[in-house]
Amino acid sequence: MQRTDIRNVAIIAHVDHGKTTLVDELLRQSGQFRQNELAGECILDSNPLERERGITILSKNCAIDYVDRRGRRFHINIVDTPGHADFSGEVERVLKMADGVLLLVDAFEGVMPQTRYVLSKALAAGLRPLVVINKMDRPDARPNDVHEEVFDLFVELGAEDHALDFPTIYASGREGWATDDLARVGAVSDIHALFEAIIAHVPVPDLDANAPLQALITTLDYSDYVGRIGIGRVFAGVLQSGRPVAVIDRSGAVTTQRIGQLFRFQGLGRVEVDRVEVGDLCAVVGLKQIDIGDTLADPDRPVALPPVPIDEPTLRMTFRINDSPLAGREGRYVTSRQLRDRLHKELQSNVALRVEDRADEFDIAGRGLLHLGILLETIRREGYELSVGKPEVLYHTDEHGRRTEPIEHLVIDVPTECVGAVMQLTGDRRAEMIHMKTHAGRTQLEFLIPARGLIGLRSRVLTATAGELIMHHRFKEYGPYRGEMGRRINGVMVATESGRVTAYALEQLADRGVMFVVPGDEVYEGQIVGEHAKDKDLPVNVTRRKALTNVRASTKEATVTLKSPRQVTLEYALEYIENDERVEITPASVRLRKIHLKEHDRKRASRKAVV
Repeated sequence: MQRTDIRNVAIIAHVDHGKTTLVDELLRQSGQFRQNELAGECILDSNPLERERGITILSKNCAIDYVDRRGRRFHINIVDTPGHADFSGEVERVLKMADGVLLLVDAFEGVMPQTRYVLSKALAAGLRPLVVINKMDRPDARPNDVHEEVFDLFVELGAEDHALDFPTIYASGREGWATDDLARVGAVSDIHALFEAIIAHVPVPDLDANAPLQALITTLDYSDYVGRIGIGRVFAGVLQSGRPVAVIDRSGAVTTQRIGQLFRFQGLGRVEVDRVEVGDLCAVVGLKQIDIGDTLADPDRPVALPPVPIDEPTLRMTFRINDSPLAGREGRYVTSRQLRDRLHKELQSNVALRVEDRADEFDIAGRGLLHLGILLETIRREGYELSVGKPEVLYHTDEHGRRTEPIEHLVIDVPTECVGAVMQLTGDRRAEMIHMKTHAGRTQLEFLIPARGLIGLRSRVLTATAGELIMHHRFKEYGPYRGEMGRRINGVMVATESGRVTAYALEQLADRGVMFVVPGDEVYEGQIVGEHAKDKDLPVNVTRRKALTNVRASTKEATVTLKSPRQVTLEYALEYIENDERVEITPASVRLRKIHLKEHDRKRASRKAVV
């Protein structure tokens, strides 16, 4: 039975191609909301981190009730998906909830690496594509060239004939208009052409309402009040509140549970309903044991749907409580028990995460440095204090007993004059260049690089290109181990005394390297306070004060001018540290430190490492 009044559509795009902004305009112009309900920009990016970074981290669902020009009412479920590679697992799962896909492409940048990746997943899932060339208000827009690039990409990915005949909409999410006629660009003032294209080209759900119940859980949410919330789609039958259902997990085990509450997506939120019809999306509350890939089925005739693949982690870090001399001053949650509870709570909804409990330490594995960095930033803002070690990749062993490591497909877009510096930096990290293309003074370089080679690469390439960098990477495969890789070139300056940093001490150290601290900062013995200009660590006293004498110095009235310190952000710190160092993370500070704070302990540990 076809549900002609429902459309399920996912939006996929490369990072920063205007996906979330376009969804905002669809919500605003649907006529479903009052003006004050949709205040601000990037409405769906409700997470503060998403707003600050300008990226979508978590997939989200919203629904629009749209009435077309003929008075027909449609319920359009829209899934806004992440564009960054570290969250690609979200993309693969939520595509199961859709029948069509809006492929959003920047009118100037055109096809980008993440566009290629998510489109291949959408075509493999059999979704009908609708191409939206966005940011048509840009003065450098080149829609005809971009359209050709998209068509070439479809051919390259082996799309079928019906997919190659994709409809195209030209839009500006920021200005709120869309048209299917390139000649009318700039002459329209609303986005209704996109609504009409969705209704006309996104297939209606063609599923059986009379068959035994089958609903697939593709995403998890979590509430402190009701626990896990399963989000998914009804593929057969009808899902009813208060009724028992068979929950079939990924291994095939069947348990019978009862649905507590059932919600349907409505606008930016959910409304409680008694039943959800076939083809629609829903949120299920009250199931004690539920996970991604589980099937909700008829208890009398339980038949499982194909499970949803979950991406395996590629990077690992060690979390532990903060045990520095400044511990407990800035955070509310400082014990191992509190950190353990928070990490296990995160597992309820962050299915790409793995947590291994080891006494007072936790081995945390995730999809990449951004994935783990977002987790750290989130719990830091919640008031937790902790310290973390150097990120390490997860190695595997193939069937021949050989060591393998995760290999990433890396794309770097830089000014052509910076190509040499980029080639040297990537070559030092065992990267293999597979493609190079130059256009309008910029060069796009593609590499296959070990995942461990990406740690710290972005900051170095940014420096080498004076910030003129577009960099993207995604996991490709596990490949043969590529050998040892160079470590950080410079040593660090390590504080030998605890106390307040003085301008006098920093002035004396100005020619020894770059500082991470400023006068007035409180430091402790063993804290890393700067980068040494040479390749060895240097013990320094940054709390030293000028000796008082009764002799007037000739420079008494001279003003001390210090170099600007290097800003140590969380991402920079995670990329910077070595194996004998940690990052201390509190709600107010990010500090670098040695694992062993005493200098004689560090010397003893280094001697043991040599033996």
